[in-house]
Amino acid sequence: MKLRIWPAKTKEKRATVLAGLILLQAICALFFIGDVIEDFREDGHLDNPHLLLESVAAIALVGGVIFLMIELRGLLSRVSDMQIGLDIAQGHLADIIETFFDEWGLTSAERDVAIMILKGLDNDSIAQVRKTAAGTVRAQATSIYSKSGTDGRAQFISLLIEEFLADNQHLGSAEAALNAKTTNAASPDASGETT
Repeated sequence: MKLRIWPAKTKEKRATVLAGLILLQAICALFFIGDVIEDFREDGHLDNPHLLLESVAAIALVGGVIFLMIELRGLLSRVSDMQIGLDIAQGHLADIIETFFDEWGLTSAERDVAIMILKGLDNDSIAQVRKTAAGTVRAQATSIYSKSGTDGRAQFISLLIEEFLADNQHLGSAEAALNAKTTNAASPDASGETT
């Protein structure tokens, strides 16, 4: 199981903390820059160790503000990219599941029941949601298991999980079928195969 180092909410909090640090550091930098300018007006010499130390601190603070702004921008960009990728993956997963359902020849009602089985609902809950008899749901579930070549709920769920985790064997064919559907280029001449 892959653990997330920075869950989504934590990344948002991290961005907020970085923004707060940038603001605090910018205020400190302005204070030190103002103090250096005031001390320089009074003393007029850059060889004063106190003035030199404050100048270095002000430059370091400005550099820190710039670095943190770049870091915050990168963090926000990574979070945005990850969210887009997650949205794409979720949509792609639904398309792959639909491709399996097409291969098995599931009816519309069976597809609804299969999705609810994958979500973890039992037959009685599915019957309540679909407003049908529990016996009807059991019959549809039995048909789903038969068409998918499985013996029951657990094997049906594990079959799909196994296919998603497989090394592009059946999943590759499901993706190819999905791509063919979306591009409408699934003619025998385009693929170079003859039937």
